[in-house]
Amino acid sequence: MGLGFFNGKYIPLDEPVIPIEERGHQFGDGVYEMIRVYKGKPFKLNEHVERLFNSANAINLPLENDKSYFIDLILHTIKVSGLLECTVYLQITRGIATRNHIFPDVPVSISMTVKEITPLDPALYENGVNVIFHEDERWANCYIKSLNLLPNVLARQKANEKGCFEAILYRDEWVTEGSSSNVFIVKNGIVYTTPLSKRILEGVTRGVVIQICKKHDIHSIEKSFTKNQLLDADEVFITNTTGEIIPIVKVDNVKIGPGIPGKVTKRLHRLFIQEIMNEIG
Repeated sequence: MGLGFFNGKYIPLDEPVIPIEERGHQFGDGVYEMIRVYKGKPFKLNEHVERLFNSANAINLPLENDKSYFIDLILHTIKVSGLLECTVYLQITRGIATRNHIFPDVPVSISMTVKEITPLDPALYENGVNVIFHEDERWANCYIKSLNLLPNVLARQKANEKGCFEAILYRDEWVTEGSSSNVFIVKNGIVYTTPLSKRILEGVTRGVVIQICKKHDIHSIEKSFTKNQLLDADEVFITNTTGEIIPIVKVDNVKIGPGIPGKVTKRLHRLFIQEIMNEIG
């Protein structure tokens, strides 16, 4: 159940629409956003669209329409879909042109899907999840939310093959982020997360968690930490748009703290849900 959109036309999700010489298909030449919708209202829509434009600017992808156009398009598409609990996936590529590495002078290609979401099993929040460490093999510009996700896919698949929920990436022993998430640790009541740089994505949920910490006097620091410091943490959790805040209880079969979700993580998730309710009404 869901709805598709491709270059101005609403379509069924199973309708084939991508031409062979679409640059997103051939080069991964594009950017995207994933937005969570609660009760028919997108959460942090402005922040997602802002990040979309930042990613587009970073790869010199010209957008003829302004941010308000994309906000209106997303809101209208959600309304047309009739879905209340769903995700919006918006993708913009450099367009359709004869295959050539040089940028073509053609209009960008805009596609979108709205799909019903099945929330994660509540047991994952109650009991926590297991993850693995995986070397960060991605390119140097991970702050761009580009279509080039093969290293992320391979890391997540490796985690899945080991019966784990996520792969925590690292470079030279320093934790960067997850394959599709940002990573936080808690030590002595202080919340730490990797500072922004070209090596990580500026997660929207990450930003909300940092703001929640400031608002509720929870001491938080944007500071890099190593694999060993993560293993020695009292609590570890990951954040992303679809999963919100997910506690980690084991990394490579090593228990984090007592091996159960910690009180800081649980409190932050409660406050995060409150933040959603405050925004969507």
